[in-house]
Amino acid sequence: MNFTIQLRKKRVNRSFAGSFMLFAFLAVAGAFMALPLVYAINAAFKPLDEIFLFPPTLFVRNPTMSNFVDLIALLGNSWVPFSRYIFNTVFITGMGVAGHVILASAAAYPLAKFNFPGKTLLFTTVVLSLMFTPQVTAIPNYMIMSWIGFIDTYWAVIVPAFAFPLGLYLMKQFMEQIPDALIEAAKIDGASEYRIFWQIIMPNVKPAWMTLIILLFQLLWGTDGNGFIYSEQLKTLHYASSQIIQGGIARAGVGAAVALILMSVPITLFVFSQSRIIETMATSGLKD
Repeated sequence: MNFTIQLRKKRVNRSFAGSFMLFAFLAVAGAFMALPLVYAINAAFKPLDEIFLFPPTLFVRNPTMSNFVDLIALLGNSWVPFSRYIFNTVFITGMGVAGHVILASAAAYPLAKFNFPGKTLLFTTVVLSLMFTPQVTAIPNYMIMSWIGFIDTYWAVIVPAFAFPLGLYLMKQFMEQIPDALIEAAKIDGASEYRIFWQIIMPNVKPAWMTLIILLFQLLWGTDGNGFIYSEQLKTLHYASSQIIQGGIARAGVGAAVALILMSVPITLFVFSQSRIIETMATSGLKD
């Protein structure tokens, strides 16, 4: 009898009307946040006269593929093959994301699980660096890349991505949740620090580095690298799309098609990664 009473006390006392109002509010909020995406998808299939229609319409009335046909024609006449822009973007994004996840995780592990002189100062410096916007660090980054000799190369964009401070902060906070007893048990079994890092630490902070992949992927996928890369053969997709859009109002439809193509890749990555993050959140909060 007492057990039944305790279960009843733990149940959420919410009426059907309250649940309906809550879900209705969430549905309205979700639909409102989806409006930019819906507009971008419809704009890519709008003819030119509908794009400049006033007042603007959310949904396309006469869908057409002419914007994508014109885009293919423009890309076929470009001096640099469009496949080159795709390769540059994929290479910069892939190398930057992979390198940063590895370096941020390797640096966060001793900050989270070891005590050494200057540990607090190092982490405080990382936290303070989160205050600076990319515009503030643009000139120091350029000077450092120039001294190293990386200007007008892929590495001028990739190497600064390795020092993305949010990644180190995120990984360190997640690694602190892993119980020390788990690491000590692995050491008793004869596991080395490298094995502990790759087989115990990294799997348990999977939500952190999956989230980090999404954030950094979006950042690098949308970069043009104009401040560091000057050769046309090394430019990215974002630069190519900006050149197409600058062709005037006659290319407004082509610009909408390009915007849809560019945003589809990060959105697809997020959709597939979101389920992985949710699945691993349940097992990430281990405590002593």
